[in-house]
Amino acid sequence: MIFLNLKKNDMNVEILALVAFLPILISGFLLVGLKIPAKIAMPLIFIFTVLLAYFIWGMSINRILASTLQGLVISAGIIWIIFGAIMLLNTLKYSGGISTIRRGFSDISADRRIQVILIAWLFGCFIEGASGFGTPAAVAAPLMVAVGFPALAAVVFGMMIQSTPVSFGAVGTPMIVGVQGGLDKEMITNELLQKGLEWDFFFRLIVSEVALIHCICGTLMPLLLVIIMTRFFGKNRSWTEGLSILPFAIFAALSFTIPYLITGVFLGPEFPSILGGLVGLGIVTTLIKLNMLIPKDTWDFPNTSSWPKSWLGNFEISDDFLREKKINSFKAWVPYLLLAIILVLTRTFEPLTILLKSINLKFSDILGEKGISGSFQLLYLPGGILILVSIITFFIHQMKIPQISNATKDSFKTILGAGFVLIFTVPLVRIMINSGINHNELSSMPIAMASGVSNVMGEIYPFFAPSIGAIGAFLAGSNTVSNLMLSQFQFETANLLGISGILMVAAQSVGAAAGNMIAIHNVVAASATVGLLGREGATLRITIIPTFYYLTFSGVITLIFLNFFENKDPLLKEEIYDVQTFAGPMGMGLAKSYKVKNLKVCIYNTVEGQEKISLSNKNLDCPKDLKN
Repeated sequence: MIFLNLKKNDMNVEILALVAFLPILISGFLLVGLKIPAKIAMPLIFIFTVLLAYFIWGMSINRILASTLQGLVISAGIIWIIFGAIMLLNTLKYSGGISTIRRGFSDISADRRIQVILIAWLFGCFIEGASGFGTPAAVAAPLMVAVGFPALAAVVFGMMIQSTPVSFGAVGTPMIVGVQGGLDKEMITNELLQKGLEWDFFFRLIVSEVALIHCICGTLMPLLLVIIMTRFFGKNRSWTEGLSILPFAIFAALSFTIPYLITGVFLGPEFPSILGGLVGLGIVTTLIKLNMLIPKDTWDFPNTSSWPKSWLGNFEISDDFLREKKINSFKAWVPYLLLAIILVLTRTFEPLTILLKSINLKFSDILGEKGISGSFQLLYLPGGILILVSIITFFIHQMKIPQISNATKDSFKTILGAGFVLIFTVPLVRIMINSGINHNELSSMPIAMASGVSNVMGEIYPFFAPSIGAIGAFLAGSNTVSNLMLSQFQFETANLLGISGILMVAAQSVGAAAGNMIAIHNVVAASATVGLLGREGATLRITIIPTFYYLTFSGVITLIFLNFFENKDPLLKEEIYDVQTFAGPMGMGLAKSYKVKNLKVCIYNTVEGQEKISLSNKNLDCPKDLKN
């Protein structure tokens, strides 16, 4: 073997973490720092990751190849979703439906701030809840371009909505599959049974805390959408120019986050984002019609003739399309209504789910490497549903064969660039994730990164727990995969620090949701739908701002929950110290005292049995008699 024989004990944990970070650091330097297009940067990072995996981690060539093939299978699924989204948009473009939708949004409000909240925040959150896996950006970004947004702005806003709703996206997949699959369910269940509890109770506590943290952080996201729009895409490039929308933005946020929180706490992980989006759309649309909380001023982008080239993609609605056959509003919106209904049905109606999943091109234990598998579900993936809706649209809008033919040709042209980038990006991520089985007995690269951060941060680590989740999502482009990789790590770290495992796993899921805003292949996928490939760095330079906000705020909330609120984690092992025993008359009165965290606990023997009181200050003396 040519690889370096580095054993786990030969390398400092922090140094190993830094080495594991190198693919991320270099990709950020190339994309954001040097502004190199992803089609050049990602092949270089792929080669670097292969060399790192082989020479430093000691991964076998066979495992590297298997991980690469697994990445290609996953890439095929992502490309299928992108193609479906582009195909639906081009179908609507040639049918005249997009022109009607464009006019409809202008009729509701010509204010771009209101449009971005309706399309990106509320409609996007609903689509995330129903489908997930990058679909909201793939659907919402081209829709925003169609109604007059710059392509770069549409991609940025499409990425920003992949935050609050993501933990409960795809009908709760990141929680149901990611968290439940990522934790050692058998071990935790055994501990719970000893306390007379069951797994479902424990899992509901995690879901509730995830919903609560997201609810708090998400309440400012619509406002942040507007602030970023006016700062980066406004004529005056001002942070504060659009702040007259503040009351409307907060109300629109709460219209989503309150039903989202209530659903998460009382119904579970399947429907918070779906119901939050639906309820929010209904409330906010009614608010607009009643002209309530609407600012007196109207904000718009500069004239299109002054837009920089960097803002523009190759998808546009020309005047020729605007003058062609007109579709009425209901018909124009039918494809999106069908898309929403079919997505929900295919995720909630089990017989239909099983049927669609049965058509599955599956690759198990690729090249004999156990656990490295991939599958391509042609009909169940959102791509298949988007294509189906495109076909239905052809008939509903009474299109001609040349129109659907042109829509198909345009879609294939757009997808080629995205496909090239993804066939390098996703495989390099799978190599990193699968690097845990190696000749040098090193932990996988993501776990090495997480261990290094927790080692350095010590007791303030809970603040950084969401950032660890974000790293996993940045790599994998998926909240679900990040949770699968890192949930147990977060739980074990909590045990070592003597803090709540439930809260740490919740912070993991929240951070993993936020990490989707900067996941490279999610940016590539969204950019492809509006013909903006090659400018991924420009998107990342903006989306890092809301990502930083979300991770910082959720980290602060995690620390506040740990230090100022009573923790209901049934598995929390609280450290007891300064134990003292006392001998009262006839064995009665104060019998024992001890300290736990900042409390002083006093135990008394009484004629009715043993009683316990807690003093709020650990330095107080226990009264000798319970009556005192």
